[in-house]
Amino acid sequence: MTLAPRVVLVSRRTELDELLARHGTAAQAAFFLSARGRDLDEVTARAEAARAALTEVAAAIPRDWRRGSVQRADLDRFPFTPDDIVVVVGQDGLVANVAKYLDGQPVLGVDPEPGRNSGVLVPHRPAAVAALLESLASGRAQLRRRTMVSAETDDGQVLHALNELYVGHPTHQSARYRLAVDGAVPERQSSSGVIVSTGTGATGWCASIVRTTASRVSMPAPEEPALAWFVREAWPSPATGVERTEGRLEDSDALRVMSETDGLVVFGDGVEADRLVLAWGQSVALRVSPRRLCLVPE
Repeated sequence: MTLAPRVVLVSRRTELDELLARHGTAAQAAFFLSARGRDLDEVTARAEAARAALTEVAAAIPRDWRRGSVQRADLDRFPFTPDDIVVVVGQDGLVANVAKYLDGQPVLGVDPEPGRNSGVLVPHRPAAVAALLESLASGRAQLRRRTMVSAETDDGQVLHALNELYVGHPTHQSARYRLAVDGAVPERQSSSGVIVSTGTGATGWCASIVRTTASRVSMPAPEEPALAWFVREAWPSPATGVERTEGRLEDSDALRVMSETDGLVVFGDGVEADRLVLAWGQSVALRVSPRRLCLVPE
């Protein structure tokens, strides 16, 4: 017997939820916001829009299909299965948050607040979900396979990311390490960290790096199997160099970072809690991930 498709709804707590959890009552939340020049009505309206979008998306799932749901905070513990259809309702960043836990499952991004989000990764409206789910279940839906980046330590730990990976000190202060692209002689460096970006991440953290450094690196397209890497604020000294501070990694290349500081971390897409930790002498290889984000385009 063939099982009905399973749809997993991914969302996150609204700002209103966070405020009520912290302050206890709507009145206390309103006082907190007013002291900062904000209005509870605006926050409430956004929360209602998010809830309405979730309700409409949930109603679009056929009644005989299986379904699950998970909040952003619980993604690292949720048991996704290979046949899941993942529907993300929220900001573009929420798609990046879930991407690292998937391996080929189709992702349908739904924007609950059109005009407020960029909508690059959540291009769809709730009203379009029913038809898109049927198209996905029948295999007729088009998918765009966005490149991801991976980090693998010398003891076998692996982390994937959609936008970028950061390697450095957890406080972003100076970190010491040796850096090398495959086949090259390593350079000892001291910097505030190394960023390795996909084409999707080219419009995020790396966009500011490119602007402020006048970089000549050609950023990859979102589906191109290539990465760009940058060293932030490399420090020149008798013991540390600044010759290798940016470049591209093609599909078969790896950027290797060998830690010369205890407690360097590797994390992706701004989620610092989900990270790898490097001891002194450990190394990590950063390269194009074998995984792709399979996104339903607009």
